[in-house]
This record gives sequence, structure tokens and C-alpha cells, in this order.
Amino acid sequence: MNKPFLFPALAAVLAVSISGQASANVGQAAIDGCIDQIRAVGGPDGQSGTVISSEYSEANSLIMFEDAGATVWRCLVSNDGVVAELTVAQAADDGGGAMAASSGSGTERVSFASGTSGAELTGSLLPQESRRYVLGARDGQFLYFRLAANGPGMTYVIYNPNGSVLLDEMSADQEYRGQLWQSGDHVVEVYNTSNGAQSFNVIFGIE
Repeated sequence: MNKPFLFPALAAVLAVSISGQASANVGQAAIDGCIDQIRAVGGPDGQSGTVISSEYSEANSLIMFEDAGATVWRCLVSNDGVVAELTVAQAADDGGGAMAASSGSGTERVSFASGTSGAELTGSLLPQESRRYVLGARDGQFLYFRLAANGPGMTYVIYNPNGSVLLDEMSADQEYRGQLWQSGDHVVEVYNTSNGAQSFNVIFGIE
């Protein structure tokens, strides 16, 4: 049974042998790299958790990690400790219509809990990554969107269902509220233009 433990103890507890060689240092470097990245983008839940599995090869290491909020992270790390890819393998539902942290490039559909007209989601992006949020809405409705970034360099663009631009690239300190003129799936694409990993919240509302 895996037991939860805090990051400072993680690297010291886990020792790994690869192909019969004394390669604990390689495993430690990979885990340390994964830990550093999750701590940077995972918010409060990402500060502790449990290693679910670890696989090592001559070139890369794959670490599966469940954080304190029950989000499972998939961390691909080169054996010099550089994170090549960090994604959420399984997001935890907080029960309020918003999902726990989603990480990495990709597309996520936004849904509202029954009886509500808004949702808040948490995400994270590595440098120069983007993530697309898809939200169904009708012509004449009003869309509210806010990007609450935890650092500089976060921007967003809003697209109409036909692919045309509804709102050109805006910085995170500028929220959007406006009437829609098409029915269908609208897309909000969030960009991390900075040189470091960023965590953020996105807030949606439809009236």
C-alpha cells in the first residue's frame, strides 16, 4: 500500500536500480525534476502526495504521482532531471462543477453544475504551451470570462463556433464580458507566453 509523504522525504525514500547498475542517482534526479514541476504548477494539493509507479529506461523516466487532492499526474522526465512532459492522467472532481488542475496542452470541455450558470477550473501550462476550453452557448447570450493567472505572461483568445476570432489576444488582467452572435461551441484558448511554468484559474459565466 502506498503511503502519503511530503516531497522533502520523497527522493530519500525511493531508491531505484536500472539494468543492474547503481542508478539510484538517475532515479532521484528524475523524481526531483518531477517534484519541482508539480510543486510549481499543482497549487496547494501539489505540495504533497504519493508515488503510484515509476519506470526507468536509459533515456527517460516515467513517474505517476497522486497529489493530496487525488489528481494523478503523469511526469515524463529525462534522466538528467529535466521534465519533458507533465500532464494530468486523471483529474479530481471537486464536486462543485469545476475540475482539479489540468496540465499541459490540449482541449477541455467546460460544463456547468446543475442549476448554475458558471464554472471555475484550475490548470497549468509549461512555457509556450496553450490550452483550449470549449463552451457551448447560443446567439444572443452573454459570455463572461476571466483568466486569473499566478504569474506574468498569460494571455487568451476567444473564437466563434465558425473559427473566426471573437476577441483578439488579451492579457490576463483584462476580463471579457460580451454578447455572442453565433450558436455552438465557442473556444477560449489560454496561452503561457512566459519562460516558466504557470498555474491559473479560468472562470466562465453564461447569461
